[in-house]
Order: sequence, then C-alpha cells, then structure tokens
Amino acid sequence: MTELAQTDMSMKNNDGVISPWKEAWRSFRKNKLAIVGTCIVFFFIILAIFAPLIAPQGIDEKNLANRLQPPSSDHWLGTDDFGRDILSRIIYGARISLRVGFFAVMGSAIVGSLLGILAGYYGRWVDNLISRMFDILLAFPSILLALAIVAILGPSLRNALLAIAIINVPNFGRLIRSRVLSVKEEEYITAARAVGMKDRRILFHHILPNSMAPIIVQASLAIATAIIEAAALGFLGMGAQPPNPEWGKMLADSKNYLTQAPWTMIFPGIAIMLTVLGFNLMGDGLRDALDPKMKQ
Repeated sequence: MTELAQTDMSMKNNDGVISPWKEAWRSFRKNKLAIVGTCIVFFFIILAIFAPLIAPQGIDEKNLANRLQPPSSDHWLGTDDFGRDILSRIIYGARISLRVGFFAVMGSAIVGSLLGILAGYYGRWVDNLISRMFDILLAFPSILLALAIVAILGPSLRNALLAIAIINVPNFGRLIRSRVLSVKEEEYITAARAVGMKDRRILFHHILPNSMAPIIVQASLAIATAIIEAAALGFLGMGAQPPNPEWGKMLADSKNYLTQAPWTMIFPGIAIMLTVLGFNLMGDGLRDALDPKMKQ
C-alpha cells in the first residue's frame, strides 16, 4: 500500500492533479496484452538493431550443398533453396520490415496530419479540396493503389515505402480533421483568437498538441498494416529486390518448396504474424489508455 501511494503521489503535479500522460501510462501498464505486444515489438527492434551481432551468417552466404536443409543445430530454422541460413535472413529482414513500417507511417502521419489540420481549421473550399482528395485515394483498394504507384515508379524498396506512405495519408488526414473540428470550438481557442494570436501559432501550439493522442494510436496500428502491405508488395516482386531478405520476398521465393521444405515459408510467415500481432496489441493498449471514452 505504501509503494502504491508513493507511486500515485509521484504522478501528481504541484496542484495534486495527475498528469494525463502519466495517467495513460499507468493505465497502459495495467493492460497485460499491451505489455506483451510491446515486448514483442521491442524484441524485433533489438533483432533489427543488433542483426550483425546476432545473425549466425550473412544475408547472402550461399552453400548449395546445404540447400533446403531442415532445422538443425547448425541451422536452427533450416536453409532455403540457395543454402542460405533462414534464421539469419529473418533477423536481417526485421530491419527492412520495421524500417518500412516506421518511415512509411511517419511520412503519412506528417503529411496527413498537416492536411487534416488545414482542412478542419479553415473549412470551406480548403476543406472541400482536401476532403475530396482523401475520398479519391480511399476509393481505390489500398494494395492496388500501392501496386499502381510502384509500377509507375519501378520496383524497389524505396518506392514501396513511398507507395505505402501515400495510401495511408487519408487515414491520418480524416482522423485529425475530425479531431480539429471539435477542438477548434473550445473556449481556449476562441480566447487565443480574441487576443490576436496568429493561426500558425494556434495550429501548432494549441490544436496539434491536443490532437496527438489519436495520432499516436493510429500510428501504432498503421505500422502493423504497413508491414503487411510491404510483405504483400515483396511477395508480388514489387518491393525489396534480391538479395535483400525481405519477409514477403522470402515467402515468394519459397512458395515452390511448400511441400518439399515447408520451413522455408513457415518461419518468415511467423515473423510477419508476430510483428503485426505485437503492434496491434500495443496499439489497442494505447487506444484504451489514451481514449477517454474507453476509460470507465
């Protein structure tokens, strides 16, 4: 009881009021599934950062004499059709998948948030123009739009990242637009206008900070979607190109050996599943912690 009381006191400011962010962190810690998801995410992040130290082999060390070997003490997850160590390629593949997920979502969050803020704050023709642009992008199935963009720009990891960022812009834009429409009617925004505060200062010092919670939640969930989209593009040959060990590309290369060497497809698939599961669990936990409507 004493330790709990000390924790509660440490989360209060000088006025005795608990900070909203600290309260959200306390709520997040109580969600066991969210903690599990966070641990999974950090596990793959550590794999990606320390891949050269953890991976037993390089990403393209071929040994045809050991091709399609089942899991063993020499190769824990077996080898592929070129005799390359699957475990090493999965570890290095975490770098590619996480990089695509983080940077694609970061780009779409920045662009989408800026457009959403402008649309929600200024309204009228600005809102109509930006909203119709979002509607056009959302009218296409996301994976087909991504394929079209990559087909125009050319297959590569960079172009796949750009395509994934573009197709996720409307999701952030519409979310922030709806948030801004409610925040801009608050009394403190009216007071800021009354004292002559410029629009830029109102947008970036008042409206944006009060719209960060939904952005964080959407970003955590969007990373999982971006990883799946990157794997789909890689599977179709439109993402990372050989010899990069992208998980979707590994699935595509092993589909012809599904009955002969199922481990070549099972383990990359498990890596995708666990990573996406981790981000989804963490995103659900953030949503429950940051959304006031989810709190009892």
